[in-house]
Amino acid sequence: MPILDRRLTPARPDLAAAHLRGKVEADDFVEGRRVTIRAGLADLRPEPANDVSIDTQALYGETAMLYEDSEGFGWLQLERDGYVGYVSMVAVGEFDAPPTHRVKVNRSFIYPAPNMKLPIIDALPLGGRVSAGETSGSFVALQGGGFMFADHLRPLNEPDRDFVAVAERLLHAPYLWGGKSSLGVDCSGLVQIALDAAGVKSPRDTDLQEKALGVPLAVSDDLKGLARGDLVFWRGHVGVMRDAQTLLHANAHHMQVASEPLAEARARIAAGTGAAITSIRRLEPAG
Repeated sequence: MPILDRRLTPARPDLAAAHLRGKVEADDFVEGRRVTIRAGLADLRPEPANDVSIDTQALYGETAMLYEDSEGFGWLQLERDGYVGYVSMVAVGEFDAPPTHRVKVNRSFIYPAPNMKLPIIDALPLGGRVSAGETSGSFVALQGGGFMFADHLRPLNEPDRDFVAVAERLLHAPYLWGGKSSLGVDCSGLVQIALDAAGVKSPRDTDLQEKALGVPLAVSDDLKGLARGDLVFWRGHVGVMRDAQTLLHANAHHMQVASEPLAEARARIAAGTGAAITSIRRLEPAG
């Protein structure tokens, strides 16, 4: 049997997705059922325990295939980027109406009624998805219950034109391994959030992004010829260019999303770890 990436393959020695029958070895195969994330943020972990690091986070409204519900944890695969892991079942709900809108601000609240003075039900991150119904003044009713400020939402069929501007909204957000929101974000999470807002499908992790996104540019010693939106990769790290000289990236040196000259970042990383830029990639124009 081939060695498959556990991040993207819903297979364990004891259990695997039914569509992998004949491709992997497992004691049992299950069809799974479609579910929805019903918490603002849901940590996805490599093991069913709260004391292990998170691989990534699922955002409100994301859909997934659930293959196991055991002892408070669900083992599932996210549909948006294919990531596999364990999530608290408290954050998982049955799939109902497909989402129609996404959150376009860093954070917005769900209220029990169209009244901003009431205690909130939940807080949704940038990129969270909801199914919007009728409007009530400046609020919109959600299909699953609750109300949100309508101007904080954007229809899914209206992508942002400038994904770098989306990433710039998270400037100074704290660094969090596996994070995907203004409360905490890592380097590849920042890129994925921004591209998602622009309607560009992106893998979750840096190595996968480097293989899947854009076309490679020549990396010259003087770092000339770069443009806004170019992605700069090191082994295990990625940032996005704000202009020809300036890199925006979530990093563990500043422990936040920082903006700095690419030349300075390259020199510091090389001095600290010996790592060099592995590639610079430019996204191809839509269409």
